[in-house]
Amino acid sequence: MTISAAAQEAGVGVETIRYYERRGLIRQPPSKGGYRQYPEATIRQIRFIRESQRLGFSLTEIEELLALAAAEDTTCGDVCSATEHKLAEVRGRIATLQRLERELEEMLCAKDCTAPKRDCKLLEALSPSSPPPDGEHCCH
Repeated sequence: MTISAAAQEAGVGVETIRYYERRGLIRQPPSKGGYRQYPEATIRQIRFIRESQRLGFSLTEIEELLALAAAEDTTCGDVCSATEHKLAEVRGRIATLQRLERELEEMLCAKDCTAPKRDCKLLEALSPSSPPPDGEHCCH
């Protein structure tokens, strides 16, 4: 199928396919009659890339996953290891976001949000020159 048909079938834009080709994620098929003809295997590979992106894998990590998929000696354990690494990374980001959530809640609860802007302690606390929080805790 042509690049436009392949893009439609895979649910991506033509430029996405071209970008994946430039990155080496998919192979550019040979031209037949002036048009590149994309096999169904390429569509499956694009869907694999998109699903991996949805799960948070970077294109570099996806390259590694594709290499694992292509290697003859790959085991499921190899794929599990890559997935466990990604899961640990996601959990770390979640923990960081939860800490940020608590800090923001504490900032809001410790400050008077009805004060005029010139007296806004939130703006002062967010200023790069402000000292660290004074230990006030959230009212929750």
